[in-house]
Amino acid sequence: MNTIKKLFIIFSIFTFFTNCKKETKTVKTESELKVIKQRQDSIINKHLKNGAWKHAVYSSQWQLEIDKGLAKDSTIAYLWQQKAMPLYKQGKYEIGKEYIDKAVKYDRQRWQDYRAFLKCIFAKTYREAIQDFEDYKRDYGYSYVMDHTYDFYIAVSYLQLNEYSKAEEIFKTDYERQFSEHGKSWLHPVDLFYYGISKYELGKYEEAIDLFDLALGIHNQFSDAQYYKSLSLFKIGKEAEAEELLKIAKVNGEQGFSFNEDNAIYERYPYQIRW
Repeated sequence: MNTIKKLFIIFSIFTFFTNCKKETKTVKTESELKVIKQRQDSIINKHLKNGAWKHAVYSSQWQLEIDKGLAKDSTIAYLWQQKAMPLYKQGKYEIGKEYIDKAVKYDRQRWQDYRAFLKCIFAKTYREAIQDFEDYKRDYGYSYVMDHTYDFYIAVSYLQLNEYSKAEEIFKTDYERQFSEHGKSWLHPVDLFYYGISKYELGKYEEAIDLFDLALGIHNQFSDAQYYKSLSLFKIGKEAEAEELLKIAKVNGEQGFSFNEDNAIYERYPYQIRW
């Protein structure tokens, strides 16, 4: 065996055992993990629950208290998420993204779907939102975040990218799945509204009206659903009915009867009307 081959074999063996040693070091015992969790819970209790949460959510004190906790342990995903959340609500997406990415880095299963939600509803980076949700679904399956399914947000993202047929298909599948698994009482007016919007954009006005009616059957003063229903009525020649409904929609809209989403006070939702 020549010298080069010998050196290659020695190097390969050395690399193998070095990597094994590194991997062994990263494995934590159950007792070690318990100690880490107790320490992290103590930091969260001191610097978040009895720290940041004692101050106004948009204040510098909120951020400073969390920074104190992260200085002790920068791997606590919940602290990174709590640092990011107020920034997104203030429209400071660029710096908020840096922090929510850290939350995902340290606890992907807990925070990636939430990050995807932020990309869809707040930052409006729709292709990134779709990618984040699809990637998450591959590993963790179909579920919900912030009251809606992952597929709901994917379909909304496609609406905002003007890919109406794709959005309609996803809304349809998601609607049928929820109806089959949970029944009519489970249906959400906002889900039905956006499914109706996909029909409206495709010129399927009567089908859109049916879906807006379902949404209004749950949230009967939903001004945005009334508005787009009135537009659909105009399209099929029911002008008098459309005009009457538009007046009602305007009254409801000016009184604040719009999206019943918790985050609608921070962000204007896609297709939401400014009255």
